[in-house]
Amino acid sequence: MSNRWVAVLSGGLSHEREVSLRSGRRLSAALRSVGLVVEEWDADGSLLTRLKEHRPDAVVVALHGGEGENGSVQTILELMDVPFVGTDSRACRRAWDKPTAKGELARAGLATPEWAVLPHATFRELGAQPVLDAMVERLGLPLILKPDQGGSALGAQVVRDAAELPAAMVGCLAYGNTVLAERFVEGVEVAVAVVDGPDGPYALPPVEIVPENGVYDYTARYTAGLTDFHAPARLDEKAAQAVGELAVSAHRLLGLRDVSRTDAIVAADGTVHFLEVNVSPGLTETSLLPMAVEAAGKSLGEIYAGLIERAVNR
Repeated sequence: MSNRWVAVLSGGLSHEREVSLRSGRRLSAALRSVGLVVEEWDADGSLLTRLKEHRPDAVVVALHGGEGENGSVQTILELMDVPFVGTDSRACRRAWDKPTAKGELARAGLATPEWAVLPHATFRELGAQPVLDAMVERLGLPLILKPDQGGSALGAQVVRDAAELPAAMVGCLAYGNTVLAERFVEGVEVAVAVVDGPDGPYALPPVEIVPENGVYDYTARYTAGLTDFHAPARLDEKAAQAVGELAVSAHRLLGLRDVSRTDAIVAADGTVHFLEVNVSPGLTETSLLPMAVEAAGKSLGEIYAGLIERAVNR
């Protein structure tokens, strides 16, 4: 394994560039600690030249948002036949689009909060207020509005009063042209990482998320001290098993590969609701996957070194 050298791909040009760079630095250090030779590459105009002239044994995609999760970079790696850690391009596209992922899981019988998807053009052509009124009548309040694509909770807002909807909609549309409006489910928020192993995908211990302001938004995610985390989550055995099974089911049903993270809510009645899935989980100091790895008694370098071997041998 010490003879392997890998390129950790981070940065890029999405809204999540800085988070991705932090993930890339932490992952690179973890891989070096287990003996791999690592270079950190930015996802920029030099990428294809680097891949041709200095081909690594494998690439680890540590990009967040945009081309790093929507399948674009993965397509390039596939075209160039470069082994990489992470989900293939087609499954990335399914997972990247939140309504598509929710729809597939709902059809499989898994619980997910009721939702509606509305492009910006609908509000412009039919009138914003009538559309908002219909949304509230159908889904009720509170609602959570989020861009239909993207991560890090950018643009996501919880709306408890109908008077807050217009401003929240404008804020959401700043990050995309389509809004996913979802019934807000109160309960215990958890994140469950799934890793592919020799016997198939398995769930790491769930991480419970308790944001200071009640909403796990971008600021709460990446500002130390604004969110309390419990790894493993403070769930009874039945609920802990249910969230793990949900995450593995999402991983399988969406065709994900190597590593993923499912976000879910455990409601008061015990129902586990799927929220969304991430094909390139964050690896920063406040990210959830490293907490789950530690709770499992493993190391980040150990987990990813194993995934690199899987990628090389595929």
